Amino acid sequence: MKKWKRFAALAAAVLLLAVFCLPMVFALSGIRTGEFAQGLFQASFFGALFAAVMGYAIWMIYRLLNKKKREREGENVIKNVIFDVGKVLVAFEWEKYLREFGFSEEKYEKIARATFLSPVWPERDRGLYDEEEYIRQFIQLAPEYGEDIKKVIKGSTKTIRPYPYAETWVRYLKDQGYHLYILSNYSDYMLKGTLDKLTFLKYMDGIIFSCQVKELKPEPEIYRVLLEKYGLKPEECVFIDDMEENCASAEKQGIHTVCFREFKQAAADLEKLGVK
Repeated sequence: MKKWKRFAALAAAVLLLAVFCLPMVFALSGIRTGEFAQGLFQASFFGALFAAVMGYAIWMIYRLLNKKKREREGENVIKNVIFDVGKVLVAFEWEKYLREFGFSEEKYEKIARATFLSPVWPERDRGLYDEEEYIRQFIQLAPEYGEDIKKVIKGSTKTIRPYPYAETWVRYLKDQGYHLYILSNYSDYMLKGTLDKLTFLKYMDGIIFSCQVKELKPEPEIYRVLLEKYGLKPEECVFIDDMEENCASAEKQGIHTVCFREFKQAAADLEKLGVK
C-alpha cells in the first residue's frame, strides 16, 4: 500500500474512534455540573471499544489477505528466461542456401528431402554419432546425389544468421535482472561452425545444447536436465520456442511458455507474464 493510502486509512480510523469517543467526553464533562449521564458514557465507551476491536480485526484481515496475495504473486514471478536458438535468436535459412547451388527443381527437392527435411537432420542434433556417420545416413536417402549432399552438409553452417535484435534483446533482459538460459536442439557440427555468430551466449547463465546432453526437445528429459543442472523452479521460468510441440512439452514440466512467431509478439507475450 502506498504511503498516502496508509495515512488516509490511519486518519479514517482515528476519526472513527473520535466520533465514538466524543459522547464519552461530553458525558464526563457533565460531572462538574452534576449532570453526568451514565448511560451516555457507557454507550460511548462500549461504542469506542467496539470501533477499536473492529478496526483491529479489519486490519488483521487485510494483512492476511494481502500476505496471501503476495504469496500467490511470488509463486508466479518469472526469474528465468529460457531461449531456443534456431528461429528465435537466429535465422535458419536452409532454403535460400540450397538454392544457391543452382540445382534443378527435381534435384533440389530430392536433396532437400535427404538432408534438411529428412528425419536424420533432427537426430543429428542428438549427437549420438560422429559427423561422418550422419553424412552416410544423409547419402543413403539419395545415393545418386552423394557428392552434392557432402558439399551441402559441409557448408550448412551458412544457413545460420543472427537476427538483428538478438543480442540487444538478451542484453536488455540481463540488465533487468533476469537469469538467462539456452535450451536448443543443435548438432555438434553446426555448433562448432557457428559459435562465433552466437554472440548472445556470453550473457547466458546456463546453456544446454542437445548434442551435449544427447537429448532432444520435445522429449521431457531435456527440460529436466536444464532444471536440475541449474537448480531452477519451473514456475519461475518462461521458455521461448518457435515450435508448439516444444512449448507444450515444457508446459507439462510446469514451465511457462511463449510460442515465438516474431519479436514484437514474443516481447508482448512476455510482458503479459510480467517480464518487461
